[in-house]
Amino acid sequence: MTPWRTDLALEQHQGLGSELPGVECIEDEREGLPLTTVRVTSPQGAQALGKPEGTYHTLDLTAMTRREEGAMARAVEALRGLLTPLLPQQGEVLVVGLGNRAITPDAVGPKTCDHTLVTRHLVEMLPQHFGHFRPVSALAAGVLGTTGVESGELALAVVERLHPAAVIAVDALCARQVERLCATVQVGDTGISPGSGVGNHRFSLDKNTLGVPVIALGVPTVVEGATLCADLLSQAGGQVPEDLPGGELLVTPKDIDQRIEDMGRLLGRAVSLALQPALTPEELEALVG
Repeated sequence: MTPWRTDLALEQHQGLGSELPGVECIEDEREGLPLTTVRVTSPQGAQALGKPEGTYHTLDLTAMTRREEGAMARAVEALRGLLTPLLPQQGEVLVVGLGNRAITPDAVGPKTCDHTLVTRHLVEMLPQHFGHFRPVSALAAGVLGTTGVESGELALAVVERLHPAAVIAVDALCARQVERLCATVQVGDTGISPGSGVGNHRFSLDKNTLGVPVIALGVPTVVEGATLCADLLSQAGGQVPEDLPGGELLVTPKDIDQRIEDMGRLLGRAVSLALQPALTPEELEALVG
């Protein structure tokens, strides 16, 4: 049994280290940023990879962490380009920010909601001025420990009330490699399980549970302690034992506050521009900051 734990389809594929039947891996780039797409095309591939059948894009955002000039704008455009073909062409969209706002590594979902342009109320109340906008609503669902309600159940209740054409779910993930923390975003079309990044799987948000397509945006914010130990031992040429300590520890960057703020702004802008293609980045900046 592998000691490495990851929520990223790319890392899972790399960790298996072999050609898998029913799994395709394609390397490309968007806006100068490395892009890897893993497609799971059969039940056999899904079982081997441990991921549902579907498409998983992994966009490398190292340029942002290095503060390269124009990196944020390029990342927004690249992510927007990945989201657009996954979205229905019309109809209301609900953005669900999963996670606990009070715990910084888990706050990427709520932060994304903060930077998403919500328009549903404006379209309904002032159609003469905002009727050309796509209706968008946002829900920062909170977590079971603070609300007493599963975030998936809250999302389902809102979906049943609003009847959106699609849901975009945003959550924190767990990575294998420290270098990927807040420097990668995974875009998938198979939904998401809230709490997966901290090993706390809950009510899944997908087409089966919500009844509408669910696009998942995930940002790795933590590495499991045992996984980090295994990687360090492997790099040093040492023997990796089956039972490593640190399985209950989660490691995150020391500047996680700023990184989560950057990721929330990036995802919120990309989602908003994908949903409102007539807006320019400058116009969006004036509306949501």
